[in-house]
Amino acid sequence: MKLLLNVFAFIHGCLALLFSLAALVLIALGTYVGWQGLMQGFGRGAAQEIIEAVGLLAAAVVALQIAQTMVEEEVLRGAHISAPTRVRRFLSRFFVVVTVALAIEGLVATFKAVHEDLSLLLYVAALLIGTATMLAAWGVFIRFNRYAEDVEPEAMQEVKREDQKLKEP
Repeated sequence: MKLLLNVFAFIHGCLALLFSLAALVLIALGTYVGWQGLMQGFGRGAAQEIIEAVGLLAAAVVALQIAQTMVEEEVLRGAHISAPTRVRRFLSRFFVVVTVALAIEGLVATFKAVHEDLSLLLYVAALLIGTATMLAAWGVFIRFNRYAEDVEPEAMQEVKREDQKLKEP
């Protein structure tokens, strides 16, 4: 069983590396698109390019956060998500990043739709409504999960001890 868990940790590490590489590529693309926008001078086209660069950089943050979460939770801690506290923390990290990225993407899409094709605003509205729904669902999840933590207070103490181990040099 220990061998199987080590294999899973290795696979998670490889996936984290791939997410990190994807983040670096997105950062490079975002920088390139932003630079191209600045080279156009100050105008509507430049603003569109800069907004597009922000969207790429937001996607890079998502990829990097997913990689960091995988490394911390699955490789360094070797945690197997079972305690309510661990589940809440893992999913909260993921949801924060995804929700922020989707909100930024909604902003980017709004500017693009307003300046290029107003018929796309319906899709932008659907994206933003979906993002708001996800945010509300996350809040409900945290609330219900908090009740489960009250039933298992020792799980919270264990998570805090693991956090302390990660902070120690």
